[in-house]
Amino acid sequence: MTDISPASAFDDEKLETWAALATLLEWLPAALDSQMQRDSDLTHFEYGIMFALSDAADCTLRMSTLATYSNSSLSRLSRAVARLETKNWVCRVPDPGDGRYTLASLTDRGREKVEQATPGHVDLVSRLVFDTLTPTQTRQLHNISLRITSAIRADGSWQP
Repeated sequence: MTDISPASAFDDEKLETWAALATLLEWLPAALDSQMQRDSDLTHFEYGIMFALSDAADCTLRMSTLATYSNSSLSRLSRAVARLETKNWVCRVPDPGDGRYTLASLTDRGREKVEQATPGHVDLVSRLVFDTLTPTQTRQLHNISLRITSAIRADGSWQP
């Protein structure tokens, strides 16, 4: 049995850094969700799904690809897409090239919704993240984020 208390597992600087990062990881998603729900009747996760579809060829992706992009299980993604379907923002159809797969497509109303939701999202991210950093810190944040995500997922991250 080790004699390490949770508070002494890191030196002071690492503990303070981890506490700051852990707080960011809790607060930022909540702020993003709150703004999205208030302004666009979407969760941040749902917006991410719709944004990925809007950026895809023909605004269409296989559900399995979309699950990878959104770091989601197929069941979580399927529930979110079902909610988006009820609002006629997304539709699902069997893949005509391989019926074992399902395609998700952004509808015209979905494209309008992404266009409506994006300015508020960009505004909030700019205010909370980029406006608080210098250009050098922004580049550092980018590099640090890539290093951490590479440590988590060695096969790389989503490339838009």
